[in-house]
Amino acid sequence: MSGDISAVQQARILLEERFELGECPNWDGDNSRLYWADIIGQKIHALDIETGQRHSWSFESEVGCFALTDQGRLVVALKSDIVLFDPKTGEREKLAVVDSDNDMSRTNDGKIGPDGAFWVGTMDQNIDKQPVASLYRVTGKGQVEHKAGGIKISNGLAWSPDGRIMYHSDSRGPWVNRWNFDAKTGAIGNCQRFLDLDDTVGRPDGAAVDMEGCYWSAGVSAGKLNRFAPDGTLLLSIDMPMPNPTMPCFGGADMKTLYVTSHMENYPAEKRDEFRDAGKLVMLRVDVAGVPVNRFREGG
Repeated sequence: MSGDISAVQQARILLEERFELGECPNWDGDNSRLYWADIIGQKIHALDIETGQRHSWSFESEVGCFALTDQGRLVVALKSDIVLFDPKTGEREKLAVVDSDNDMSRTNDGKIGPDGAFWVGTMDQNIDKQPVASLYRVTGKGQVEHKAGGIKISNGLAWSPDGRIMYHSDSRGPWVNRWNFDAKTGAIGNCQRFLDLDDTVGRPDGAAVDMEGCYWSAGVSAGKLNRFAPDGTLLLSIDMPMPNPTMPCFGGADMKTLYVTSHMENYPAEKRDEFRDAGKLVMLRVDVAGVPVNRFREGG
């Protein structure tokens, strides 16, 4: 894929609905369905791309992140509980707990790694963010392993096409690190700084990786979707039709469609009126396929 903006189509609105804190888009290729969360709305939403049918499910707390499982369920990170959820029946099964001893912490970004485990980060909810958040690895057996700490807002999880590199960001660092990753054991090591960012390019929010190994990051504070080469070079910086895009994911039959969520959290009424596309989902076509996200290995 070239570094020219002409290599992508202009982003267009997917749905006219607005979500307070849209996040965590997930593509279900088996059913041509796009899932996403409204964290503050405490809901998971879905759209059947071929039919346009909408679905939504409510939860008892914020939905920090979620992912698909290998048994057709969703693994969902609520404020501190990790649950298995069946969207067909509504049945829920508690699997694990993270950060339950901190009332001002909640789960945030999360994704399934090449190891089949659910990697879940947390964030400090205080206005003056402190480095008290963490990154956890949760297995299908409910085992929880603390993998990294000293984070303000854990974000930006994604893996290289060969599964040997894990990317992870702190939105208030604002930085992105890269780790060596062992897909058999989930072990990480040799942490290196990949990117140091600012509000010009945008603080790093959610992310995805394409088959050329490039890292796509939502520049949440700059209204940008950024594509970085494996060496950290900024190749593309695409203007989004809203101030605060939150996370991209690849989907579509050829995995060349990017779906991007956004938020309007803490917008006063006048800002909501000014930016009418804030909180909506957008889509854009690109000429390189994305790396498919793994499914959670239940019982593993």
